[in-house]
Amino acid sequence: MATQTIAETALKIVTPETLLYAAKQSQRCLTVPLRLRRAIKKYLREQSEPYMKRKVLRLSQSFNEIKNANLQLATTTSRELVEDPLKSSEQSKRWKITSSYGDIGLTYRDEETIAYVASRMPAVYSACYRVLKEVRRRLPGFSPTRVLDFGAGTGSAFWALREVWPKSLEKVNLIEPSQSMQRAGQSLIQGLKDLPLIHSYDSIQALSTSTGKSGRGHDLVVASYVLGEIPSLKDRITIVRQLWDLTEDVLVLVEPGTPHGSSIIAQMRSHILWMENRKLRKSSKKNNEVCKDLITEKAGAFVVAPCPHDGTCPLVKSGKYCHFVQRLERTSSQRAYKRSKGEPLRGFEDEKFSYVVFRKGRRPSEPWPLDGITFDTLKEQHAKRNPEDLEIDYEDWLKLQQADDDAPREKDVVKYDSDPNDDDNEENEEIEEETESADLGGGWGRIVYMPLRRGRQVVLNVCKSTKRDGSEGSFDRMVVTKSQNPTLHHQAKRSIWGDLWPF
Repeated sequence: MATQTIAETALKIVTPETLLYAAKQSQRCLTVPLRLRRAIKKYLREQSEPYMKRKVLRLSQSFNEIKNANLQLATTTSRELVEDPLKSSEQSKRWKITSSYGDIGLTYRDEETIAYVASRMPAVYSACYRVLKEVRRRLPGFSPTRVLDFGAGTGSAFWALREVWPKSLEKVNLIEPSQSMQRAGQSLIQGLKDLPLIHSYDSIQALSTSTGKSGRGHDLVVASYVLGEIPSLKDRITIVRQLWDLTEDVLVLVEPGTPHGSSIIAQMRSHILWMENRKLRKSSKKNNEVCKDLITEKAGAFVVAPCPHDGTCPLVKSGKYCHFVQRLERTSSQRAYKRSKGEPLRGFEDEKFSYVVFRKGRRPSEPWPLDGITFDTLKEQHAKRNPEDLEIDYEDWLKLQQADDDAPREKDVVKYDSDPNDDDNEENEEIEEETESADLGGGWGRIVYMPLRRGRQVVLNVCKSTKRDGSEGSFDRMVVTKSQNPTLHHQAKRSIWGDLWPF
């Protein structure tokens, strides 16, 4: 009787509508790698649950205090610093100061570090992984060997680097002033195989002193979730300039997807592009025509992602802010220690982030993806169909049905990947590989915000380039209908927030 009651109740709960809702919720949901989940669980093994919940709550309150302090800072000089940081002699001297990350902002002691590993590290990892995977997609031939992780913390970006480029990493320099964070990061990677050569430093100055001028260059420099903890805009710009000098190819900046985090990314984006364009103009004036082509190839900078152009951000004065979201399945530590506001804690969370990826040099000139392509409307496609193509051989259909019925079927098993088991085989863990790539020309726009599906039309908010050289851009609202363009409509239905869109 009890079994029958449970079965009837399950049929009422698990309806087609609930299954469809669950499928939508899990769309492109990221699962934290088994190796990292095991490392976090092992690191937190000796912590008692009641104390952990209090530590996580205090860390969340500290983040809110920093956020409120940053919002209260005066912004009158921000615009001048970004647009013309060398406007006066006093400001020009500012770039020569010795700035060190960690002297202001949040100080991570053992309690804060433990809470960070339990609650924030999986989410920060997911954002870094999403950004670095986009870098690999836009730069398929890019395989960094020397990497600098500034504000490394407990190693979230390092774990993401290991997943995206597992075979190319040879040397990784970590800059983290908190000794507690350094110890936690070292503890988490214990037992990993094929690790690159890793060196830890507490400041940029310590790195520069120990490596020498010849060893300061890095193929990839990453600064994730660190600039927002430095309230001074001058120090932020100084640090980013120092990181840019340590970059030989690609620089990645990631911040939380809040208005303040997006503003930081926009300011750094504007400053680096302004600075490199200024250098390019000065070099062109000083050198003769023979050397101008060589200078153009080596100097300059352009945005790899998410922006499809290097012009002024069209969202700056629109009242909106550029950010993206990555859904991740919560780990067992997050489900145990994070609190919800009066409702049961969901099995997933959405990590919002803002980012920008720079590459040194000039943006390559590529043909736009839709150049020379003509799309038939739905009516034209229907008119071109031949009657014989619509006929179905009934005997062939029966044979296909019989083959499907005879094929062995696997039992549906519900599995929760966020709980690592001791008997799980690490080698069998499948890593989804992104095989698609998009060139760096100006013909690829970026979908900002989630597309709206209304019947047979899809509404997209797209940031796109308006010039072939990617020097200017715009933010437009597009409506893609099935009747006008079935091919693009099919792609629009499959697209989500943050995807590329062809022009």
